[in-house]
Amino acid sequence: MRRPIHILAGVASAMIVAGGLAVAAPSSADESHSHGSQSAAPQPSCTEAEKKILAAAGDNFASACAPGNDIAKLGVNNPAVEAGATEGTPNLNLIANLPKSGAFAPTSALNSDLAFQGRYAFAGNYDGFNVIDIKKPHKPKLVTQVVCPGSQNDISVHGDLLVLSVDSSRSNNTCDNVAQSAQNKESWEGIRVFDISNPAQPAYVAAVETKCGSHTHSLAPSKDGKAVYAYVSSYGPRPEFPDCQPPHDKISVVKIPTAEPETAAVVNEPVLFPDGGYTNTAGCHDITTYPSKDVAAGACMGDGILMDISDRENPVVTERVRDTANFAFWHSATFNNSGTKVVFTDELGGGGAPVCNPEVGPKRGANGIYDIEGSDLVFKSYYKIPRTQSNTENCVAHNGSLIPVKGKDIMVQAWYQGGISVYDFTDSANPKEIAWFDRGPFEDTTTIAGAWSTYYYNGYIYSNEIQRGFDVFDLRDPRVASAKKVRFDELNVQAQPSY
Repeated sequence: MRRPIHILAGVASAMIVAGGLAVAAPSSADESHSHGSQSAAPQPSCTEAEKKILAAAGDNFASACAPGNDIAKLGVNNPAVEAGATEGTPNLNLIANLPKSGAFAPTSALNSDLAFQGRYAFAGNYDGFNVIDIKKPHKPKLVTQVVCPGSQNDISVHGDLLVLSVDSSRSNNTCDNVAQSAQNKESWEGIRVFDISNPAQPAYVAAVETKCGSHTHSLAPSKDGKAVYAYVSSYGPRPEFPDCQPPHDKISVVKIPTAEPETAAVVNEPVLFPDGGYTNTAGCHDITTYPSKDVAAGACMGDGILMDISDRENPVVTERVRDTANFAFWHSATFNNSGTKVVFTDELGGGGAPVCNPEVGPKRGANGIYDIEGSDLVFKSYYKIPRTQSNTENCVAHNGSLIPVKGKDIMVQAWYQGGISVYDFTDSANPKEIAWFDRGPFEDTTTIAGAWSTYYYNGYIYSNEIQRGFDVFDLRDPRVASAKKVRFDELNVQAQPSY
């Protein structure tokens, strides 16, 4: 039986009392599957109302209510940072914050992923996206806000195009839509494409429906430069969903011609797990492409994979790895610059649970660092932030990027309410933290908060905080000083560039 975790229930309205809820063993968002063996029939750890709240929030938050044996409770965990306070290392400073505003101000409008191009950051939100001018990093300015509901609006940019992922069943494929049951055949989920040739006035140009929607996507340009491919990850099939049927052990490949984006279409639906994968594998959560090396790494719920993407329309799985002892939900992947390592993350509890505490320990809800030896993924170590978070703080490994220091493997990463962490994994077996920043618990304990995506871009660290807005950090440390000189014209972290 897996070590139990405390449940942070209720993204919108279910109150948590520290140490007062039962604990559940982790599982996937698809409750028809289970992780590991159990001696008794699992029981749900959330009420039906709480489950609906978390499910409506999208992402993998519903995992916080996965069935499990309610056999323990968390002790009283004293957070490293008190409510209302901020702490961190002196080499990492918050230099700007752009609070949530307009249609994205409500706590239900969660900030999500980030992409960058030139002087602009493109910041996803469950209800659309913001375009932010970061020419002066210490004074970011909101250029425009595009309201286009459909969580989680995972975001990428390529030239004049912007791509959004929609993994929330909608009444239609436009931005003028409402939520609609996935049991309705007419409902829509997939990707939307915008023209951002004028960043101040993004224009909607296309939509492509994909099986089970698009939880995330990752781009890979064609070899001739005439198109960009989106590898669409989605999961959660159910027999009652006409457009999301089990077993769904596949991804969707969408071709977007750059000169005619309105003709974007699905060109392949490769099955990645013909044998069914691990017990909860029913699709992928996230894929990171490394186009210049023709490889990709996938985090696919119960499996971590490597793929050959030299034929963009026909990706092929070349390696697969599992961690049945400590990984509950393979969430994301990051190559090192040389392409000889992969950092996989485990989103234990789906991002809606407090798992940064002594009860859960240092190996669960953590990063798994793997070396690529020949064609094999070889496990080397785990990395997890060492600071205890309170029982009202959702905290687990989430989205991060490399800091471009040649000859070193250094990463900055979001940990939801665990803040952000910078660590060096050049020695794969002995990763070491070199900087961190953390706020105290979010004052509204009925919702999730914290850093969703934290990425390094052209000299600064940018973080999309779910509730508090868009953060800018300055990292001043001799170990990363050379990164200040590295410049990208464009950055999609899940379409990894070389430096």
